[in-house]
Amino acid sequence: MNSPANLFANVAKRSSRAPAAPFLPMSRAEMDKLGWDSCDIILITGDAYIDHPSFGMALVGRLLEAQGYRVGIISQPDWTSVEPFRALGKPNLYWGITAGNMDSMVNRYTADRKIRSDDAYTPNGEPNKRPDRAVTVYCQRAREAFPGVPVIAGSIEASLRRIAHYDYWSDKVRRSVLFESKADLVIFGNAERALVDVTRRIAAGENIKSIRDLRGTAFLVPHGWLPDEEWTVHNSTRVDVPGRIDAQPNPYAMALEDPKQCALDNAQPEPEVKPIVIMTREQRQAAAREKAQKTVVRLPSFETVSEDPVMYAHASRVFHLESNPGNARALVQQHGDRDVWLNPPPLPLAMDEMDGVYDLQYARAPHPSYGKAHIPAWEMIRYSVNIMRGCFGGCTFCSITEHEGRIIQSRSEPSILREIELIRDTTKNFAGTITDLGGPTANMYRLACKDKKIEESCRRLSCVYPTICSNLGTDHSKLISLYRKARAIPGIKKILIGSGLRYDLAVRSPEYVKELVTHHVGGLLKIAPEHTEEGTLSKMMKPGIGAYDEFKALFDKYSREAGKKQYLIPYFIAAHPGSTDEDMLNLALWLKKNNFHLDQVQTFTPTPMAMATTMYHSGKNPLHKVTEDSEEVLTAKSGKTRKLHKAFLRYYDPENWPVLREGLKRMGRGDLIGNGERHLVPPAGSEQEVAPQRGERRPPVAPRSEAPKGRVIEVATRRNGRGGERRGEPAPFMAPPSKAKAGILSTIKSKPKAGRK
Repeated sequence: MNSPANLFANVAKRSSRAPAAPFLPMSRAEMDKLGWDSCDIILITGDAYIDHPSFGMALVGRLLEAQGYRVGIISQPDWTSVEPFRALGKPNLYWGITAGNMDSMVNRYTADRKIRSDDAYTPNGEPNKRPDRAVTVYCQRAREAFPGVPVIAGSIEASLRRIAHYDYWSDKVRRSVLFESKADLVIFGNAERALVDVTRRIAAGENIKSIRDLRGTAFLVPHGWLPDEEWTVHNSTRVDVPGRIDAQPNPYAMALEDPKQCALDNAQPEPEVKPIVIMTREQRQAAAREKAQKTVVRLPSFETVSEDPVMYAHASRVFHLESNPGNARALVQQHGDRDVWLNPPPLPLAMDEMDGVYDLQYARAPHPSYGKAHIPAWEMIRYSVNIMRGCFGGCTFCSITEHEGRIIQSRSEPSILREIELIRDTTKNFAGTITDLGGPTANMYRLACKDKKIEESCRRLSCVYPTICSNLGTDHSKLISLYRKARAIPGIKKILIGSGLRYDLAVRSPEYVKELVTHHVGGLLKIAPEHTEEGTLSKMMKPGIGAYDEFKALFDKYSREAGKKQYLIPYFIAAHPGSTDEDMLNLALWLKKNNFHLDQVQTFTPTPMAMATTMYHSGKNPLHKVTEDSEEVLTAKSGKTRKLHKAFLRYYDPENWPVLREGLKRMGRGDLIGNGERHLVPPAGSEQEVAPQRGERRPPVAPRSEAPKGRVIEVATRRNGRGGERRGEPAPFMAPPSKAKAGILSTIKSKPKAGRK
């Protein structure tokens, strides 16, 4: 693979064809104002166009603009007609296609495959503004609008479908998105460097069909194609099975029994004697790396993995083992008479490159054509700052690693502080509070392997599971320094941390926990234990609940020292692969013991290419060697069982009591049905005591100045938003009265606001 130069190496030498516009054009009228007769690149996105670096199309558009290209955007086009795709005319170089910041299927459907009633990335949250499998539909329409123009697909939906993958919504293994979309190229992962390189080469007249050497790209080739004769193929199309055992020769035999064979043996020429070369460890590693750069790993074909779940699990394991850009080899997978070729993952951006991307000129607002429409995703991030990318946690249910990689890419302090000042000075209605300094994981900023050589040779699936690697740096001092400098900026009243954090890492740095708890928690802090039971946690690659207890002890200690009442909001997943009915019951008992009343909870959703999705589909565990006889992973798949598992997380809700009673009796745990403290749910008929019957008028809700009898908890919805973060609009829920002691969150949101009468 090529060794690319700095992402912005040639920017200063290039001149824009027009002055930088407040927004990239979305109409012919805007193009006319800029004096453009055409666009070089037209980007199509399933999201509203918000010119902010947290939105992929804005980032890509500004990056290409900085390279001197004219970029237009078509946002949420009506896919039922080809005409909206002709709105900006024919692009000179290529189409750039994305479903948006979220996978279109995750965005549009719940974990129960029901259509969502809203879309956070659409003006006023309006649903149904993007098609199912948006990348495929947009690519096909773009091709229809102007045949012959190259089509490049990217972002999370294309990234996670670059090879044959299990699709939860159709309940089958689907082909690579390259086949269905007819795209010429898929750029996966952190796309900036590959995008700039491919754009320059197309602009120089190179045919996109000949661009085959860029990291982070996938494309179709004839079956058996290799870049040149120096390449070798590592066949990984079969699981390992015992080979033939040859008969042991008789050590006492004096001669071969076959005289003819003996004569032939004696007639053989003398073997060539080669000198023994003693190589150092470094020389051996260098030779192995050189060989790997010219080796492609052949995965089991689409036809095989679509019919054989064991082979699907094997392919998933091989795929994930080839994810470290320091040692990953190219991958190839046969689909009929053609191959899907995947070059190794992109190299991480250096800090100055990350700064360059986020320091570009953004309008930092929705496009004016939306008027005063409310766009929920924009409201969530308008006062937040993204400080890093990537995650080395390796949680099996999460797709961040498959998309952004395990190596943390961080911005510099000055770049982050400049953005905070920009928010202060230019963002409308800013009141002095930065709502987040984060990313996929808030406290992985500038954490890395202690030795670059070890990092490049590592093939672990996680740096923190089953234990934190001894080679991983866990010093949070750089993050503490950033927090202190950020909150010292004039005009900044508060810096909050809205992204989730790894508490098993945080406890390695008590000073960080103290800094966080004392200055950066706005009453509630989100963390994600996900489960309490070891069997389930081992399938998630998450730490044991003891790490949560250790963090909570520090959190409570430093909250008391700061004189603050602050609370942890834990996230949990129901029906995760490996989670049994008993596991979910034990989790419910833990929640009751700790007096947690969760409102919005998440049922496991199998997303393409995630390792937990492999467990869900295949029933095998790809975290270990996969064979026909390897570990079986039981998973709740039926709607009835998934509903029970979700009900355990909301054990206090009367609507769930009938489901829980039936489940407990079936499990032989009827002893947990009753009105005592040790019981999980009350006996039948109790609903009438705590909730009105259907059709009856509900009693009025207590005013904010009165403490409600129930418990009010605000928990964000679990959706993959920017970089995979779980964000959503908080929604209060009032639980029914209970004889149990008051919950730890009983006073949250119940106190009157200052000045309100």
